[in-house]
Amino acid sequence: MTSTPVRVLLADDEPLLRQSLRIVIDSQPDLEVVGETTDGPDTVEAARKLSPDVVLMDIRMPGGNGIHATSEITRDPELGETRVLVLSMYELDEYVYGALRAGASGFLLKDAHPAVLLDAIRRIHAGEALYAATILTRLVEHYLATSTPTRDAGALGMLTPREGDVLTLIGRGCSNQDIAIELHVSANTVKTHVSNLLAKLQARDRAQLVIAAYDIGLVTARK
Repeated sequence: MTSTPVRVLLADDEPLLRQSLRIVIDSQPDLEVVGETTDGPDTVEAARKLSPDVVLMDIRMPGGNGIHATSEITRDPELGETRVLVLSMYELDEYVYGALRAGASGFLLKDAHPAVLLDAIRRIHAGEALYAATILTRLVEHYLATSTPTRDAGALGMLTPREGDVLTLIGRGCSNQDIAIELHVSANTVKTHVSNLLAKLQARDRAQLVIAAYDIGLVTARK
């Protein structure tokens, strides 16, 4: 039985880039482009109409930028399964910080290798982390330096000691494999803990778990 391809919506105002992305994505049997948009409002409308699994979101678009569109999509209860992957020309500009705050599940540079892009789409769809550990840590530290924490430290009381250990390591940028080695448990056990953390902390993805680890106080920003 053939599984349903991951459905991707392309949001970028550059026709050549959209065409290139479509060619790369549609070359894969497990991925397909279901639509293209050129500005923020149209992207939100298309997302609501098509319910894509992943939106590849350009940040700088006319008629409303990608940050606002990301926020609209991630906060729409009808699009709870849709993930946003931001594409940026710059690794750590203010637009990327804003996209993270808006609920994006990750980001890539526009000059990323096609194989990296394809892997990122699959990982985002599977609910895994996209950010490299160092990039994610720096993004979240900036987020915390410029935003008011939204989680109560009492959230720690909802977690088991082992879940607290796992959340701490996630906050430090560790992968599931790193956590399994550090805690001397199996990768499947780590996945179970991560799933429990997502549910208990009402987080969409791993990026929000990192933010939670900082907000709760399990991890502190570097000075």
